[in-house]
Amino acid sequence: MKNTLKISLKAGEKIYVNGAVIRVDRKISLEFLNDVQFLLQQHVLQPEDARTPLRQLYFIVQVMLMGQAGEGMEKTRQLFRDTLANLLSTFRNERIRAELKHIDTLVGQGKVYEALKAIRALYPIEEQIFNKDSLQEEQVFAKAVGE
Repeated sequence: MKNTLKISLKAGEKIYVNGAVIRVDRKISLEFLNDVQFLLQQHVLQPEDARTPLRQLYFIVQVMLMGQAGEGMEKTRQLFRDTLANLLSTFRNERIRAELKHIDTLVGQGKVYEALKAIRALYPIEEQIFNKDSLQEEQVFAKAVGE
């Protein structure tokens, strides 16, 4: 027998379950007795917040989880494959590259929620990379100006 999953929600919170958006009007606890694809409101990324490569990938996977059907789902899957390939050819950080391959496997196995968690776990590394690159650009610019 599978473990059950219990989630508590506050009044006004939303949860996305198998493509349906559910908003609760009072504090409740939900108990899922079987496998379900869900996303809590605090983990939903808005389009305008998908400003980095990993956040863009997250947004694509999020759309997959939220249950777009038919031709739209195939287009989203193709966008995921294309974006993933671009990220693998762009990132040099081995941990990110290894995790991206793992994320590809998770999505292929239908473990989309786990893929989203794995992408979120990479945000701090991505931020360090961008901050390092930004600092190096500033240093190069400072040297050029100071010469």
